[in-house]
Amino acid sequence: MIGEVSLYGMYFPPLLLLALLAFVVSRLCNRVLARTGFYRHVWHPALFDFSLFVMVLGSLVYFGSNWF
Repeated sequence: MIGEVSLYGMYFPPLLLLALLAFVVSRLCNRVLARTGFYRHVWHPALFDFSLFVMVLGSLVYFGSNWF
């Protein structure tokens, strides 16, 4: 992941764009898990949400490293 991504003449680091995408994906997962009642079995929901975000971001960086 070297370089920048140009969006309408503005340059952004690829990690920032992947972090925004990971945030959206993790929020969607949070809503699905909340509707299914999964959070009743989670000890600390905030830590679980953060770890879910980190796992999604890590997988996007790993699998999306060829995009940029």
